[in-house]
Amino acid sequence: METTNPHQRSAIAEFRALHESGCFILPNPWDTGTARVLQQLGFRALATTSAGFAYTRGRPDDTEAVPLAEMLAHCAEIAAATPLPVNADFQNGYADDPEGVAENVSRCIATGVAGLSVEDATGDEAAPLYELGLAIERVRAARAAIDASGIPVVLTARCEAWLVGDPDAERVAIDRLIAFADAGADCLYAPGACTADQVAAIVRAVAPKPVNVLMSAPSPDLPFSRLADLGVRRVSVGSALARVAWGGFIRAARKLADGSFDGLADGFPYGELNAMLRRKD
Repeated sequence: METTNPHQRSAIAEFRALHESGCFILPNPWDTGTARVLQQLGFRALATTSAGFAYTRGRPDDTEAVPLAEMLAHCAEIAAATPLPVNADFQNGYADDPEGVAENVSRCIATGVAGLSVEDATGDEAAPLYELGLAIERVRAARAAIDASGIPVVLTARCEAWLVGDPDAERVAIDRLIAFADAGADCLYAPGACTADQVAAIVRAVAPKPVNVLMSAPSPDLPFSRLADLGVRRVSVGSALARVAWGGFIRAARKLADGSFDGLADGFPYGELNAMLRRKD
């Protein structure tokens, strides 16, 4: 079936076009307000952050801490907040088996997102990545669910080898991303790749499919222009913007607890923020 949501249909077309050439930054809001501000600042697409959203609920970044229903409602809220395409940080698809992944991907598509990512981390310290064959089948299941929906959202497949501390992370990530590309992923992503050589190797391995790189801290060796030169199509920041906001809040609150108002000096001007959120374009 085809989508009956004109907003989603146009957002998907815009999102796919962004992946065809050049490089764009995909910032990660964690609520309606931050999504609208990012739109006002001129970004062309957004992505949810599972961590940033979990923190607003006073919970850790964990699939068990934030139930699927809450995450789906959050994705729908962010997708409706602006006209921009939204990519859903859909963690492990909220299921281990391919059938469960397919069912949940279908539910995520229905929230109005333009794309979604599925990762291969299990959350189990003893076996932190899904066995390769199962990981591939999970991507195939997500691809099949998208195709069956008739709504061509962008499927990003993630390998978490670096994040789980795999001792051979680069080889594991490249092997898996190649397999995920063959299984139907539109975009490939290995958070934790942090050197030019690592990024370049991933881009070469999965070409011509686009690659997402995570930048969660300043990197003099990998400015945006360098990432673009390396052939990266998409740069996201994960929980970084949320953690920057939390950092400012906690530092100011600590000073306040000591009886000092000095930490309040860094607040964004009240009138300017109100004006940004009044705008509807």
